[in-house]
Amino acid sequence: MGLSVGIVGLPNVGKSTTFNALTKAQNAQAQNYPFCTIEPNKAIVPVPDTRLDELAKIVNPERIMHSTIEFVDIAGLVKGASKGEGLGNKFLSNIREAEIVLHIVRCFEDGNITHVEGSIDPIRDIEIIETELVLADIEQLGRKIERLNKEAKANAKGAKEAFALANELLEHLNLGKPASNFADKDSEVFASLNKELRLLSAKEVIYGANVDEDGIAQDNEYVKAVKEYANARNAEVIKLCAKIEEELIGLGDDEAHEMLQSLGAEESGLDNIIRRSFAKLNLISYFTAGVMEVRAWTITKGWKAPKAASVIHNDFERGFIRAEVISYDDFVACGGEARAKEAGKMRLEGKDYVVNDGDVMHFRFNV
Repeated sequence: MGLSVGIVGLPNVGKSTTFNALTKAQNAQAQNYPFCTIEPNKAIVPVPDTRLDELAKIVNPERIMHSTIEFVDIAGLVKGASKGEGLGNKFLSNIREAEIVLHIVRCFEDGNITHVEGSIDPIRDIEIIETELVLADIEQLGRKIERLNKEAKANAKGAKEAFALANELLEHLNLGKPASNFADKDSEVFASLNKELRLLSAKEVIYGANVDEDGIAQDNEYVKAVKEYANARNAEVIKLCAKIEEELIGLGDDEAHEMLQSLGAEESGLDNIIRRSFAKLNLISYFTAGVMEVRAWTITKGWKAPKAASVIHNDFERGFIRAEVISYDDFVACGGEARAKEAGKMRLEGKDYVVNDGDVMHFRFNV
């Protein structure tokens, strides 16, 4: 789908350890010094979905294929990044490419792990990064305003409206406020401006509160502070212990579940992060279920059947005739496609059908 989640945070907060666990591969360096990560590591991560397992029990396929999402492990940010400190603009350009941000925040004490600011204060850490994002947006927007001013004087189409809104946005940013809570952020003019500039502070954020083992079962004071901060901004907080998540990599599902329960957790924090990131990207999955494979196909929520079919093959959209659709619940309850048909649970849908998350589909086409 070409959509990605950028993992950001100060140096040594657990970004690369989180990335290792997310990708289930020890391929990102995780060392106790700043700027260990220089070039962004990228990986395609399967989206946990127990529905695939249930479908496989019925169909008994040769393989199971999950929907996927891309995570990008971006170098640690420090004060002054917007002015070139640390890895500066290179870091910021990597964030610009991501659709949403997973902001890892350290929420535990450990004298053996260096903190770039010398102490543990998650709110200070969050504000350092968010300030740098706003400052970078101010600089970029300022250059855009100069161009819009010239275009407005030349009576270019839409330039005056864009110029006025850009100046209002600049005033908003100069107050230290992110573009994400700008009053006119839902307007078409802002959308057009943001499509070009990909404003850093306009991106939706998930805060990943990285705790130690003692913080898994019960929120510590650091996590409580992060949740309060996030609630005021209508953002989500997902708690995880990156160290434990990395240890879970080599365990089977039953062993992993047993270990999490022993620590007071019902599920993996990273599984939760992957699912929530997938949803925040406005993505859903529909399924195909056959003896060759049971597969989840990723589409954007709201797509109609022909467009949804195109992710399998462009010919499916070009020659679309109809879609045979069984809801996931009906497919499982009936014990498969044949019985669902007998029970009248299969529907024939046309070009205007909006695909639902979990639809089990078969496309008819002719090219």
